[in-house]
Amino acid sequence: MEKRKILIVDDEARNVKLLTAICESIGYETLSAGNGREAVERAFADLPDLILMDVMMPEMNGFEATERLKADERTSHIPVIIVTALDSREDRLKGIAKGAEDYLTKPIDQDELALRVRNNLKIKEYHDFLKDHNIVLEEQVAERTKQLKEAFENLDRAHKKIGFAYIETVYRLTLASEYKDEETGAHIKRVSFYTRELASALGMSGEYVDTIFYASPMHDIGKVGIPDSILLKPGKLDSDEWRIMKTHTVIGARILSGSESLYLNMAEEIALTHHERWDGSGYPDGLKGNDIPVPGRIMNISDQYDALRSKRPYKLALEHEKVYKIITEGDGRTDPEHFDPEILNTFKRVHRKFEEIYETHKD
Repeated sequence: MEKRKILIVDDEARNVKLLTAICESIGYETLSAGNGREAVERAFADLPDLILMDVMMPEMNGFEATERLKADERTSHIPVIIVTALDSREDRLKGIAKGAEDYLTKPIDQDELALRVRNNLKIKEYHDFLKDHNIVLEEQVAERTKQLKEAFENLDRAHKKIGFAYIETVYRLTLASEYKDEETGAHIKRVSFYTRELASALGMSGEYVDTIFYASPMHDIGKVGIPDSILLKPGKLDSDEWRIMKTHTVIGARILSGSESLYLNMAEEIALTHHERWDGSGYPDGLKGNDIPVPGRIMNISDQYDALRSKRPYKLALEHEKVYKIITEGDGRTDPEHFDPEILNTFKRVHRKFEEIYETHKD
């Protein structure tokens, strides 16, 4: 198997030498560049799998180089990890705003570098696999359409597009199921039914109800980018671990972005916003009230209900009546103020349907 290539960008030769030694010791091939301008040119020419980018460099700094790489379709998918002695909040936010996927401060901890490199390469590998598979899938769909042309001669163009989007959605969902943490395939089924029930009771259109049914199971697809040591930890996460865990929302949205599928567009919204809360106390962006997309609000209460009902290594399963009371009255951790009032009132009207769905689709 061909080794993954890492482009190391730094104007200090000793830093390049150190990072090269670390990366090659864990099995990666390395390239190097001495400034941002050279990094952009090298990335266009060699298309590395990941870039370790210094910030303070002559000619072009790392922030500008990252922005240029992310603006070009040839290199926009390549993960960039900012590696710098700058450790202020403003610098971290600036790096993320320019499109960087991750951030490391000097002096470099070898184990942390190895972990972040592996995690970001895992996400890129997932993107590459989907891209290659979509090419094959398009060929298969074209061949199948040719074979069935006579039988489906009345199938219009819009119908074909919806059919293809459905296939693409189910395929991505199947892939996501391979990266389970404590959740199960039954959980994925249940959230589909919960969200469909709420959307229908809220008076949404039939198309909307169908779309959220297929989109909602992908809410936690971003957990593919979270280290197993955190994802599978049986006890409480510390502050650093929790900070990393919360990035699954952003990772999930990034994985699902850029599609023409209605399902994946909604799935992207749900992945990013299903932990936002009506009162602004959620994450990743602390959105409040109507700033939170409706699918995220519907998913929030659905996911919370199922999490409380389900047994985990660190908690017992709760009965429906207890969960209903927690959601509608609060318990200090979950409060009614976390949920859209209209959706909460709708939940109160259909909560017995939630109970029925859970009992029908138990683990």
